[in-house]
Amino acid sequence: MEERTVLIVEDDPNIVDILKFNFEKEGYNILVATDGASGLEYAISGNPDLILLDVMLPRMDGFEVCRKVREKSNVPIIMLTAREEEVDKVLGLELGADDYITKPFSIRELTARVKANLRRTSIDMSMASQDPSSTITSGELVINIERYEVQKRGKVIDITLREFELLKFLAQQPEKIFSRENLLENVWGYEYYGDVRTVDVTVRRLREKIEDDPSLPRYIVTKRGVGYYFNKA
Repeated sequence: MEERTVLIVEDDPNIVDILKFNFEKEGYNILVATDGASGLEYAISGNPDLILLDVMLPRMDGFEVCRKVREKSNVPIIMLTAREEEVDKVLGLELGADDYITKPFSIRELTARVKANLRRTSIDMSMASQDPSSTITSGELVINIERYEVQKRGKVIDITLREFELLKFLAQQPEKIFSRENLLENVWGYEYYGDVRTVDVTVRRLREKIEDDPSLPRYIVTKRGVGYYFNKA
């Protein structure tokens, strides 16, 4: 089995020691950065498979690191935050983080989320390689499964891995309504321990990229009180 690399960007040495010990025990290769600027450098040059990113960091905060990483990479990012404010959690997701977990957290829960994110990425890449010609076309939207690419009117849309996974999952089962809990289980890959705002934020980001008018979505439609579905035009 290929060794996976996890980058820990955290300035609390006690938390770093705990995370490093537990993830090395799980067989992961670990990179550590103790400030935001170094974390960004490692994220680009170290080619990690997943990033655990603290929000409150010296030199550059986690939000800015996340934003800059997303300009260059779709690597899964899990934000680590001691803040309880909803706006901080949403901001991380808006900037492209895949998930967040609030301190103090359970190592068991965090490990499960890391494994789920890595497993989901591996499964999607494997499925894509099995059907190299697979595309989904709906109106002006073309979803290329092999390339992890979405085009609208022939123009490639800048999209994160999680946004692509969500769009692909819904588009492969058009008109079928999925609850937020269903989507967390099938797209995020685990039974979610937090609120379902993660799905709503990701849907909103996706709509802003693929819809002509995000307030009147054509592709990803809300069934009020139930969930979301893909409208195959």
